[in-house]
Amino acid sequence: MRLHRLEITAFGPFGTTQRIDFDALSSAGLFLLHGPTGAGKTSVLDAVCFALYGSVPGVRQTPGTSLRSDHAPVGTYTEVLLELTVGDRRLEITRRPAQQRPKKRGGGFTTEKAQTWLREYDPATGEWAGLSRSHQETGEEITQLLGMSREQFCQVVLLPQGDFARFLRADAEARGRLLGRLFDTRRFAAVEERLAELRRTAQQQVEDGDARLLTLAHRMTQAAGGLDAARTPVEGRPGDPGLADSVLTWAAVARTEAREALDIADVRLTAAEAAREAARAALDAENDLAARQARHADALRRRERLTEQVPERDRLQHALDRGLKADRVAPALGLRRDAEREHAAAHAARERARALLPPDLAEAGAEHLSALEHRLREELGGLEAARRAERRAAAVAEERAVLAREARADEDVLRDAADWLAGWEPRRTALAERVEAARDAAARAEHLAGRLEPARRRLAAARRRDSLAQDARAAEARLAEARERRNAAHESWLDVKSRRLEGIAAELAVALTPGDPCQVCGSTDHPAPARTTAGHVDRATEDAAYAAYSRAEETRTAAERELAVTRESWSAARTEVLAGAEPGASDPEAGELAGEVEELARLHAEAHALAGQTHGAREALARAEREHEERVAAQREAERRVAARTSRREALEREQSALDEELARGRGAFAGVAEHATRLERRIALLVDAAGAVRTAELAARRLKEADDRLADAAYRAGFATPAEAAGALLGEGARRDLQQRVDAWRAEAAAVADRLAEPGTAEAAARPPADPAAAAAAHTTAERALREADSALAAARERATGLAGLSRQALTEVRRLGPLREEYDRVARLAALTAGTSAENERRMRLESYVLAARLEQVAAAASARLQRMSSGRYTLVHSDARSGGKRSGLGLHVVDAWTGNERDTATLSGGETFFASLALALGLADVVTDEAGGVRLDTLFIDEGFGSLDEQTLDEVLDVLDSLRERDRSVGIVSHVGDLRRRIPAQLEVVKARQGSAVRLRTGGDALSG
Repeated sequence: MRLHRLEITAFGPFGTTQRIDFDALSSAGLFLLHGPTGAGKTSVLDAVCFALYGSVPGVRQTPGTSLRSDHAPVGTYTEVLLELTVGDRRLEITRRPAQQRPKKRGGGFTTEKAQTWLREYDPATGEWAGLSRSHQETGEEITQLLGMSREQFCQVVLLPQGDFARFLRADAEARGRLLGRLFDTRRFAAVEERLAELRRTAQQQVEDGDARLLTLAHRMTQAAGGLDAARTPVEGRPGDPGLADSVLTWAAVARTEAREALDIADVRLTAAEAAREAARAALDAENDLAARQARHADALRRRERLTEQVPERDRLQHALDRGLKADRVAPALGLRRDAEREHAAAHAARERARALLPPDLAEAGAEHLSALEHRLREELGGLEAARRAERRAAAVAEERAVLAREARADEDVLRDAADWLAGWEPRRTALAERVEAARDAAARAEHLAGRLEPARRRLAAARRRDSLAQDARAAEARLAEARERRNAAHESWLDVKSRRLEGIAAELAVALTPGDPCQVCGSTDHPAPARTTAGHVDRATEDAAYAAYSRAEETRTAAERELAVTRESWSAARTEVLAGAEPGASDPEAGELAGEVEELARLHAEAHALAGQTHGAREALARAEREHEERVAAQREAERRVAARTSRREALEREQSALDEELARGRGAFAGVAEHATRLERRIALLVDAAGAVRTAELAARRLKEADDRLADAAYRAGFATPAEAAGALLGEGARRDLQQRVDAWRAEAAAVADRLAEPGTAEAAARPPADPAAAAAAHTTAERALREADSALAAARERATGLAGLSRQALTEVRRLGPLREEYDRVARLAALTAGTSAENERRMRLESYVLAARLEQVAAAASARLQRMSSGRYTLVHSDARSGGKRSGLGLHVVDAWTGNERDTATLSGGETFFASLALALGLADVVTDEAGGVRLDTLFIDEGFGSLDEQTLDEVLDVLDSLRERDRSVGIVSHVGDLRRRIPAQLEVVKARQGSAVRLRTGGDALSG
């Protein structure tokens, strides 16, 4: 991987676009990135990492931190562009992080999503071809080409010295974490974890099986309760060896004891059943005798009670007989009560009706009241004509009011129409003129639109012409500078070439070997070979000077092409500006064209706005004409209604006079006809109610007298002296039913007692000695309890035998199922312990991942020692150690061998400067190994961040020699440092300058500024 070009815009401390030419820096092999603290040296490395992976190194990827520069102007996008070569492919990556930008409409800001562009250069066509705009596709492509993750890249390409100093002094666990990230040994850790998981799973299965087996043993112990085997249960825990054999042996003994107990319980049950049957027969005999003796004694007691109840039975029977006679008088009594209630109600109604009549009619009979009613009804009938006249008079008055309202409305219509029609002609003329003006404006707007667009094109061309003029001047300046640089590079190359030719003899002399022929003269004797002078130039220096001259020549050619293209574009823009001008006219200024465009736009907007009113003006004229027709029609219709309304008003006035005469006759002395009629209707209603009440009272009195006569006759025929005596003998339905039930109950009880005393075995049983059923029941209960106990014992013995047999079969099945699982567990546990470093077979207690990492660390130590020996003048060598430290595991130890003492010691004993170059050598060695591990991807550009301030002058020279030797693998190394001595030792420099408006970069080689 080789970096070519980096462009940073609004990123970190850089507010404007900064361009870095890594080709110019890398040509020297070793270059310096320096600047004051906080200027942004590390931000350059962050930009490289962000372009490749879409994020900055993990230490600086703090949540909530924005990559956008606070110095960037609003509207400028934060963007990083990186051009690089990976393998034989030249790529260009452009990334923009998510950022805030001003809204296109309205105020405020909106979030712009992150964007990515990936392009590839095609040497055949000389063009860049787009590959992808997807974050995921670009990330996968870059990761696959580099063969490294972001963490590996930051650890291998952006060498962090602080991390390797910690790595140098770290313990095995810390080294394991770092190496695991770099070499991606997760698959080996996954193997360890998988084996551990398989071991845990197998162990859990075995323990679960043993737990189930112990559960079955416990259940068998419970099932064997009462047997001798239950007193010695199986002891053990899940996982104990021999547990299965112990459970099976105990189960066999328990089954044998259970079968013997079952046979004994069966014999005892047979004897208990025979004893229970004998006791049952004796109990039944005693119970039968006791029952018959109790029935005879109970019958005697019931017969005595019946004899005592005979007088009460006779009284009840007499009351029933009198009640039956009184039932024949009951209908007459009911009629008498009904007639009495009707007579009382009619009398009260008559008194209420008479209270409402005048005093002279209080004692009037029904006939007199009816005659007075007929006279009033005749008078009420005579008022019907007056009522009709009254209703018609109200209708006439309403109609006259309606005519008056309509007349006022028509007068308003006629007045409004006359006023509106008086101003019709001026209004119509004004609307017609408005329509005509809108038509003229439409034609004028169309003409102005035809002039406006060419004017806008000329203005755009003028602005483009002015911008291209500035670009041309800048291109001319760049061309002049490129020519000067090309000439200087050419002279420098010629000078270097001349000096090399002057010392070519010494250069050839270096290759002479005694006895071999000379390349110039062919002699095998070399008596006085030429010596190298102080100013001798070698072939590499000449090639570097020629390469610089070639790059300067390419820059000059590119500047000439750029100037030609810019001038051609300027000429085309000028031609477009003069396209609409008169022949011979001078170039117009952009401001003059802008004023012309602004004036045309204003005139066009005014004409267009007026033309837009054409439709509205036409609609207004059409509406006015329609309203004129409607006004004229309304005026004529109102005049017609006025003429018709006059004749109708006169007819209504004549009818009103006739109705007034009829109403005067109908009202009489009252305020109105209705009041007169109401008074007559009220008097008629009172007379009708009073006459009806008098008739009803007279009828009720006659009915009451008839009911008294019928009741007296019925009581005499039933045998009662008075109606009151008959009423007293009446029985209600409930009382009669109660008396009858009591008489019937006495008779039924007498019959039952006689039947009981007549039973054949009752008298015989009474003559025998008293029965003793309690003693027989106690004997039967004892026999029954003995039978239940024997039956329970047999059931328990049978259930115990069955349960033990079933549980034994389950235990045997579980033992057979656990056999393969236990074998699998033993095999997996051995492998898991071996890979985890806990097995006795693993003498050094090294985990599988540690074993792999130890091999990698051994490679890293070997690669690092080659450089560490040069940096330390052959004193120090890094060696890998797999010795154990205390109780910790071994495999990732790292020691330093001191050639001065011959002893091997801990890396923590190195001094500050020794720690720096040791960690630097370790970082470079790790970079080589990781690069090979990643698939042999060439890493042509490396960066080393800080740490050189701790070195003395001699050690610094040796470290720089080692870094300079990296060019043997065609690598360029960038040192990030602010040590002043490095600026004197390293000519190629990238300086980061800090300023109030944001940082900027300057590229220098040998003190000459190349770009800014």
